Amino acid sequence: MMKEPVDTTARELDQIVEDIVGTYEGHGGINRLEGPNLPSKESVIEILEDLLTVVFPGYYGKKVITRANVGYFVGDMLTSIYSRLEDQIERSFKYECRKLDDCPDDCCKEAAERATMHLLRKLPEIRELLKLDIVAAYEGDPAAKSHDEIIVSYPNTSAIATHRLAHELYLMGATLIARIMSEHAHSSTGIDIHPGAEIGRYFFIDHGTGVVVGETTRIGDHVKVYQGVTLGALSFPKDKDGKIIKGGKRHPTIEDDVTIYSGATILGGKTVIGKGSDIGGNVWLTEPVPPGTRVRMEMPKLKMSAQNSVGS
Repeated sequence: MMKEPVDTTARELDQIVEDIVGTYEGHGGINRLEGPNLPSKESVIEILEDLLTVVFPGYYGKKVITRANVGYFVGDMLTSIYSRLEDQIERSFKYECRKLDDCPDDCCKEAAERATMHLLRKLPEIRELLKLDIVAAYEGDPAAKSHDEIIVSYPNTSAIATHRLAHELYLMGATLIARIMSEHAHSSTGIDIHPGAEIGRYFFIDHGTGVVVGETTRIGDHVKVYQGVTLGALSFPKDKDGKIIKGGKRHPTIEDDVTIYSGATILGGKTVIGKGSDIGGNVWLTEPVPPGTRVRMEMPKLKMSAQNSVGS
């Protein structure tokens, strides 16, 4: 009798499975088995999109909203958002609580309920702030034709709206949920705003790509930022073991009525850009700037020479 051919592919796949599972031994690293469920990134993003639908009714989402049905629509959305968001926040708190020995069984659920309700109560205030951000964009961009255009198409709108929502969760300790939201906005807009940053009224990011705003940044009212601006940390203090010390004011403070042009880098927790200042493109700043100051890079020298003729 002829022997059946050996299925070498199946055997090789079995060995690969065994090798991969072998790397799952132990805890931590990049695998998480037999631990409390972490928040679902997909679920948090869906909740964020529903929140944006409530914040910008008629602009986000697929449902037709009229004055006749808006009350029912908002009530239905908030009921759904509350139950789903509370669940995701509770998961994030339970993840943090596993590090503590004295965390009561119901503390995470109660904290999640408080954080969720805090955000929902803040929605009217967030809408008022976003109205001012839209005005700032319209008045600050001569290419803008209408408020509608800014809401539906400008990356600034999505990034700032997401930040104002995520910031409230950050303040309530739901930092993991806030980071998922902010990083989703980052990936879709190219604008990276940490949810811990404090941002005032009438904030506008023109173009937006490559903007970075660090966790302890404080931004006042009527501030305009162009693409490629970094508001970052100058250095990270370390402990005796060489590990970065978390917390502290690491990022700059931008006072009211400041404009920061493209490519500028402003670093450090002690760096304060005074009210009414104007920071030029590609400037590198690590020290305070007095109010009403205009900062510019020295004009570089250009060198021009004639090209050789084609074929010479």
